[in-house]
Amino acid sequence: MSDANLCYAPAMTPSNPSRNWRETVAPDEAVRFAAYAKTFAAIQKRKSERFGTGRALHRKQLAAARAQLTVLPDLPEFARHGLFARPAVFEARVRLSNGGMDRAADSQPDIRGFAFAALGVEGASALDNAAASSQGFALINQDKFAFPKSDEFVDFVAAASDGKGALVRFLIRRYGLLGGPMRLVKLAKSVGKPFAGFASETFHSAAPIACGPFAVRVRLSPEGDNGPPVRAGGDWGADFAARLRAGPLGYLVALQPFVDEAITPIENASVNWATPYTTVARLALPRQDLDSAAGKSLSEAAESSTMFDPWSALAAHRPLGDVMRARKVVYFQSQQGRGAA
Repeated sequence: MSDANLCYAPAMTPSNPSRNWRETVAPDEAVRFAAYAKTFAAIQKRKSERFGTGRALHRKQLAAARAQLTVLPDLPEFARHGLFARPAVFEARVRLSNGGMDRAADSQPDIRGFAFAALGVEGASALDNAAASSQGFALINQDKFAFPKSDEFVDFVAAASDGKGALVRFLIRRYGLLGGPMRLVKLAKSVGKPFAGFASETFHSAAPIACGPFAVRVRLSPEGDNGPPVRAGGDWGADFAARLRAGPLGYLVALQPFVDEAITPIENASVNWATPYTTVARLALPRQDLDSAAGKSLSEAAESSTMFDPWSALAAHRPLGDVMRARKVVYFQSQQGRGAA
């Protein structure tokens, strides 16, 4: 890490960010989350037998790259905590992926993941295991989560892992003869929305994290000189690699603050918060060859790394809410399943 001597316009301060957020932890949460972890472990084992060792979700890594994260000066009070406490420059790593359990073709509808991690951070760990060594962000090309709570999501994934027929039967059982198909159509529209490539799309944390005493969601948006969007589905990793061979890519990192439980709920991840974003940092990927020996080595390291877990984080940026708390247990189980933890 190094201090940055930067000249950026001061960030705009959103109205009334509040510290009065709180998490609501159910008495049976630990037991339920342990059961979720076992469910995901069984799915991961079955899929790894078919596709090779890998994650339970976001199994297909599309690219990994070097980056630099520059924290901007003159940030508003709600943002000046943890990683964003002062202007600085961090070495970073990026991992791009498809969200599914299988190694499906990129042309298949899917959630797309853009994870990045800042290295060389200083501070206590969100996992209560001494000091943090990195700050991870796991983002998707959706501005909200598909389900309000983790229980629905786990049941959905478990059914989907057995194929489309099992998924349809599950949705009808859960939501009824009318509600089930409607739910399926809604999910299909969300997952199947056109994707213009990792250089052109905007990515979101979808669920909140702490920012010191405040709570925020995170957005990553492409800068204008990243090049034109991809107009037809294809090999997303190859497109990204080709752009990086030709020149650098840049993204803006922004935070969106909690203001009250009505419009920025902590425990319901299916709500898109209705507060403005404030740009706090720039993620810059230098020109590089992802197919070189160094690039392939980085790709292998990213595939086995735990740094892209949102819980591989500073305590100042502890993930918040039911979905994020479930991730802590499930992701650790997934890391054990692929020999990374």
